[in-house]
Amino acid sequence: MRRLAFLTALLLVAAACADDDGGGAGGGGQEATDVCNEDEFGCVEIPEGDPIVLGSLLAISGENASLGQDSQNGAVIATDTRNNEVAGHPITWEHQDDLCAPEGGQTGAQALAANDQVAAVIGTTCSSAGEPASQILSESGIVLISPSNTAPSLTDPETHQPFYLRTAHNDKIQGAAMGDFASSELGATTAATIHDGSPYAEGLANVFAENFQAAGGEVTAQEAVQVGDRDMRPVLTSIAADAPDLIYYPVFVAEGGAITSQAREISDLSDTELAGADGMLNPDWISASGERNAEGVYLSGPDLEFSGSFYEEEFLPAYQEEFGDTTSVFHAHAFDATNMVLDAIESVAITEDGTTFIPRTALKDELFSTSGYEGIIGELTCDENGDCNPEAAISVSVVENGEFERIWP
Repeated sequence: MRRLAFLTALLLVAAACADDDGGGAGGGGQEATDVCNEDEFGCVEIPEGDPIVLGSLLAISGENASLGQDSQNGAVIATDTRNNEVAGHPITWEHQDDLCAPEGGQTGAQALAANDQVAAVIGTTCSSAGEPASQILSESGIVLISPSNTAPSLTDPETHQPFYLRTAHNDKIQGAAMGDFASSELGATTAATIHDGSPYAEGLANVFAENFQAAGGEVTAQEAVQVGDRDMRPVLTSIAADAPDLIYYPVFVAEGGAITSQAREISDLSDTELAGADGMLNPDWISASGERNAEGVYLSGPDLEFSGSFYEEEFLPAYQEEFGDTTSVFHAHAFDATNMVLDAIESVAITEDGTTFIPRTALKDELFSTSGYEGIIGELTCDENGDCNPEAAISVSVVENGEFERIWP
């Protein structure tokens, strides 16, 4: 009887150890094989000692590299602060370039989807890349969470892809804020818009126009250029015929620089205020415009006046030590997105005999269930369409002496 009692005790201890090793809230007590077989997209399987692979798909080359590199740096800082480890495994990155274009989003997403070890992807920088990337990765059951996609179409119920989320604001918020600023703060009664045909620029220009009109303003023109255009004079000359109080052109670095510099050459626009958005909110746009031409231009974007001390006292010093000064405004959004993914991995991972299994659908569901997450950028709660920053704060800056000075609110 004593021998039987001893063996029983050993079995109970072994069972407890097995439960601890199983660690997986995602498993719900099930065997990993069962969980993975039941998941439409299976599991990422990481042998003992092997790394968990995260992907990034951001604009890290070309004219808009300052936007994507800033986010990539923020994501890397997030893994650094966790000693590059999650769920008992080291973390490695596979970085792809979205080129701020549909082609880059497609090619980069295909490369990441081809690697069955990629657990989740931080990206894209540009909404134009996000549209094809979100479809390709969703079809592979890979979570894509963007720090800077803002086009309303990406989280519209009619077009949203099931594995796509974002910590960036929805441009329905930014467009409304800029419409309010133009009418209430600048006193503009007439405005024109220019977009470049991208989902980001066209969507934001349209939301601005709707809100400006709702505030009593008149939209005198809604013009379009093409990505890659450099001669903006025909469009600007057409707009100048009505001499609007404001031109709002939420485009990117090169096109924004061309519009800014050439608008300054047109005498009929001498009294017209110029305004852009977060696609131009970086030093490269000032260089593309010429510092003198950029002076006095207003730019809307996410408010970086974050509450709490972590951003100023810990995040920024770590960023600056490793990468130098920040170059755009979405590094904190990338930091929060990465930490949300890592927390979700730890929540759903199942470990058996040293091997870790990450069920792809469970990981997606865990992220979509995020509620009250305290990030740098504020409290994040994801809705069923992937918008995780419903209370995003938008601010407006103006260029003064070659620097962006936050002036509103």
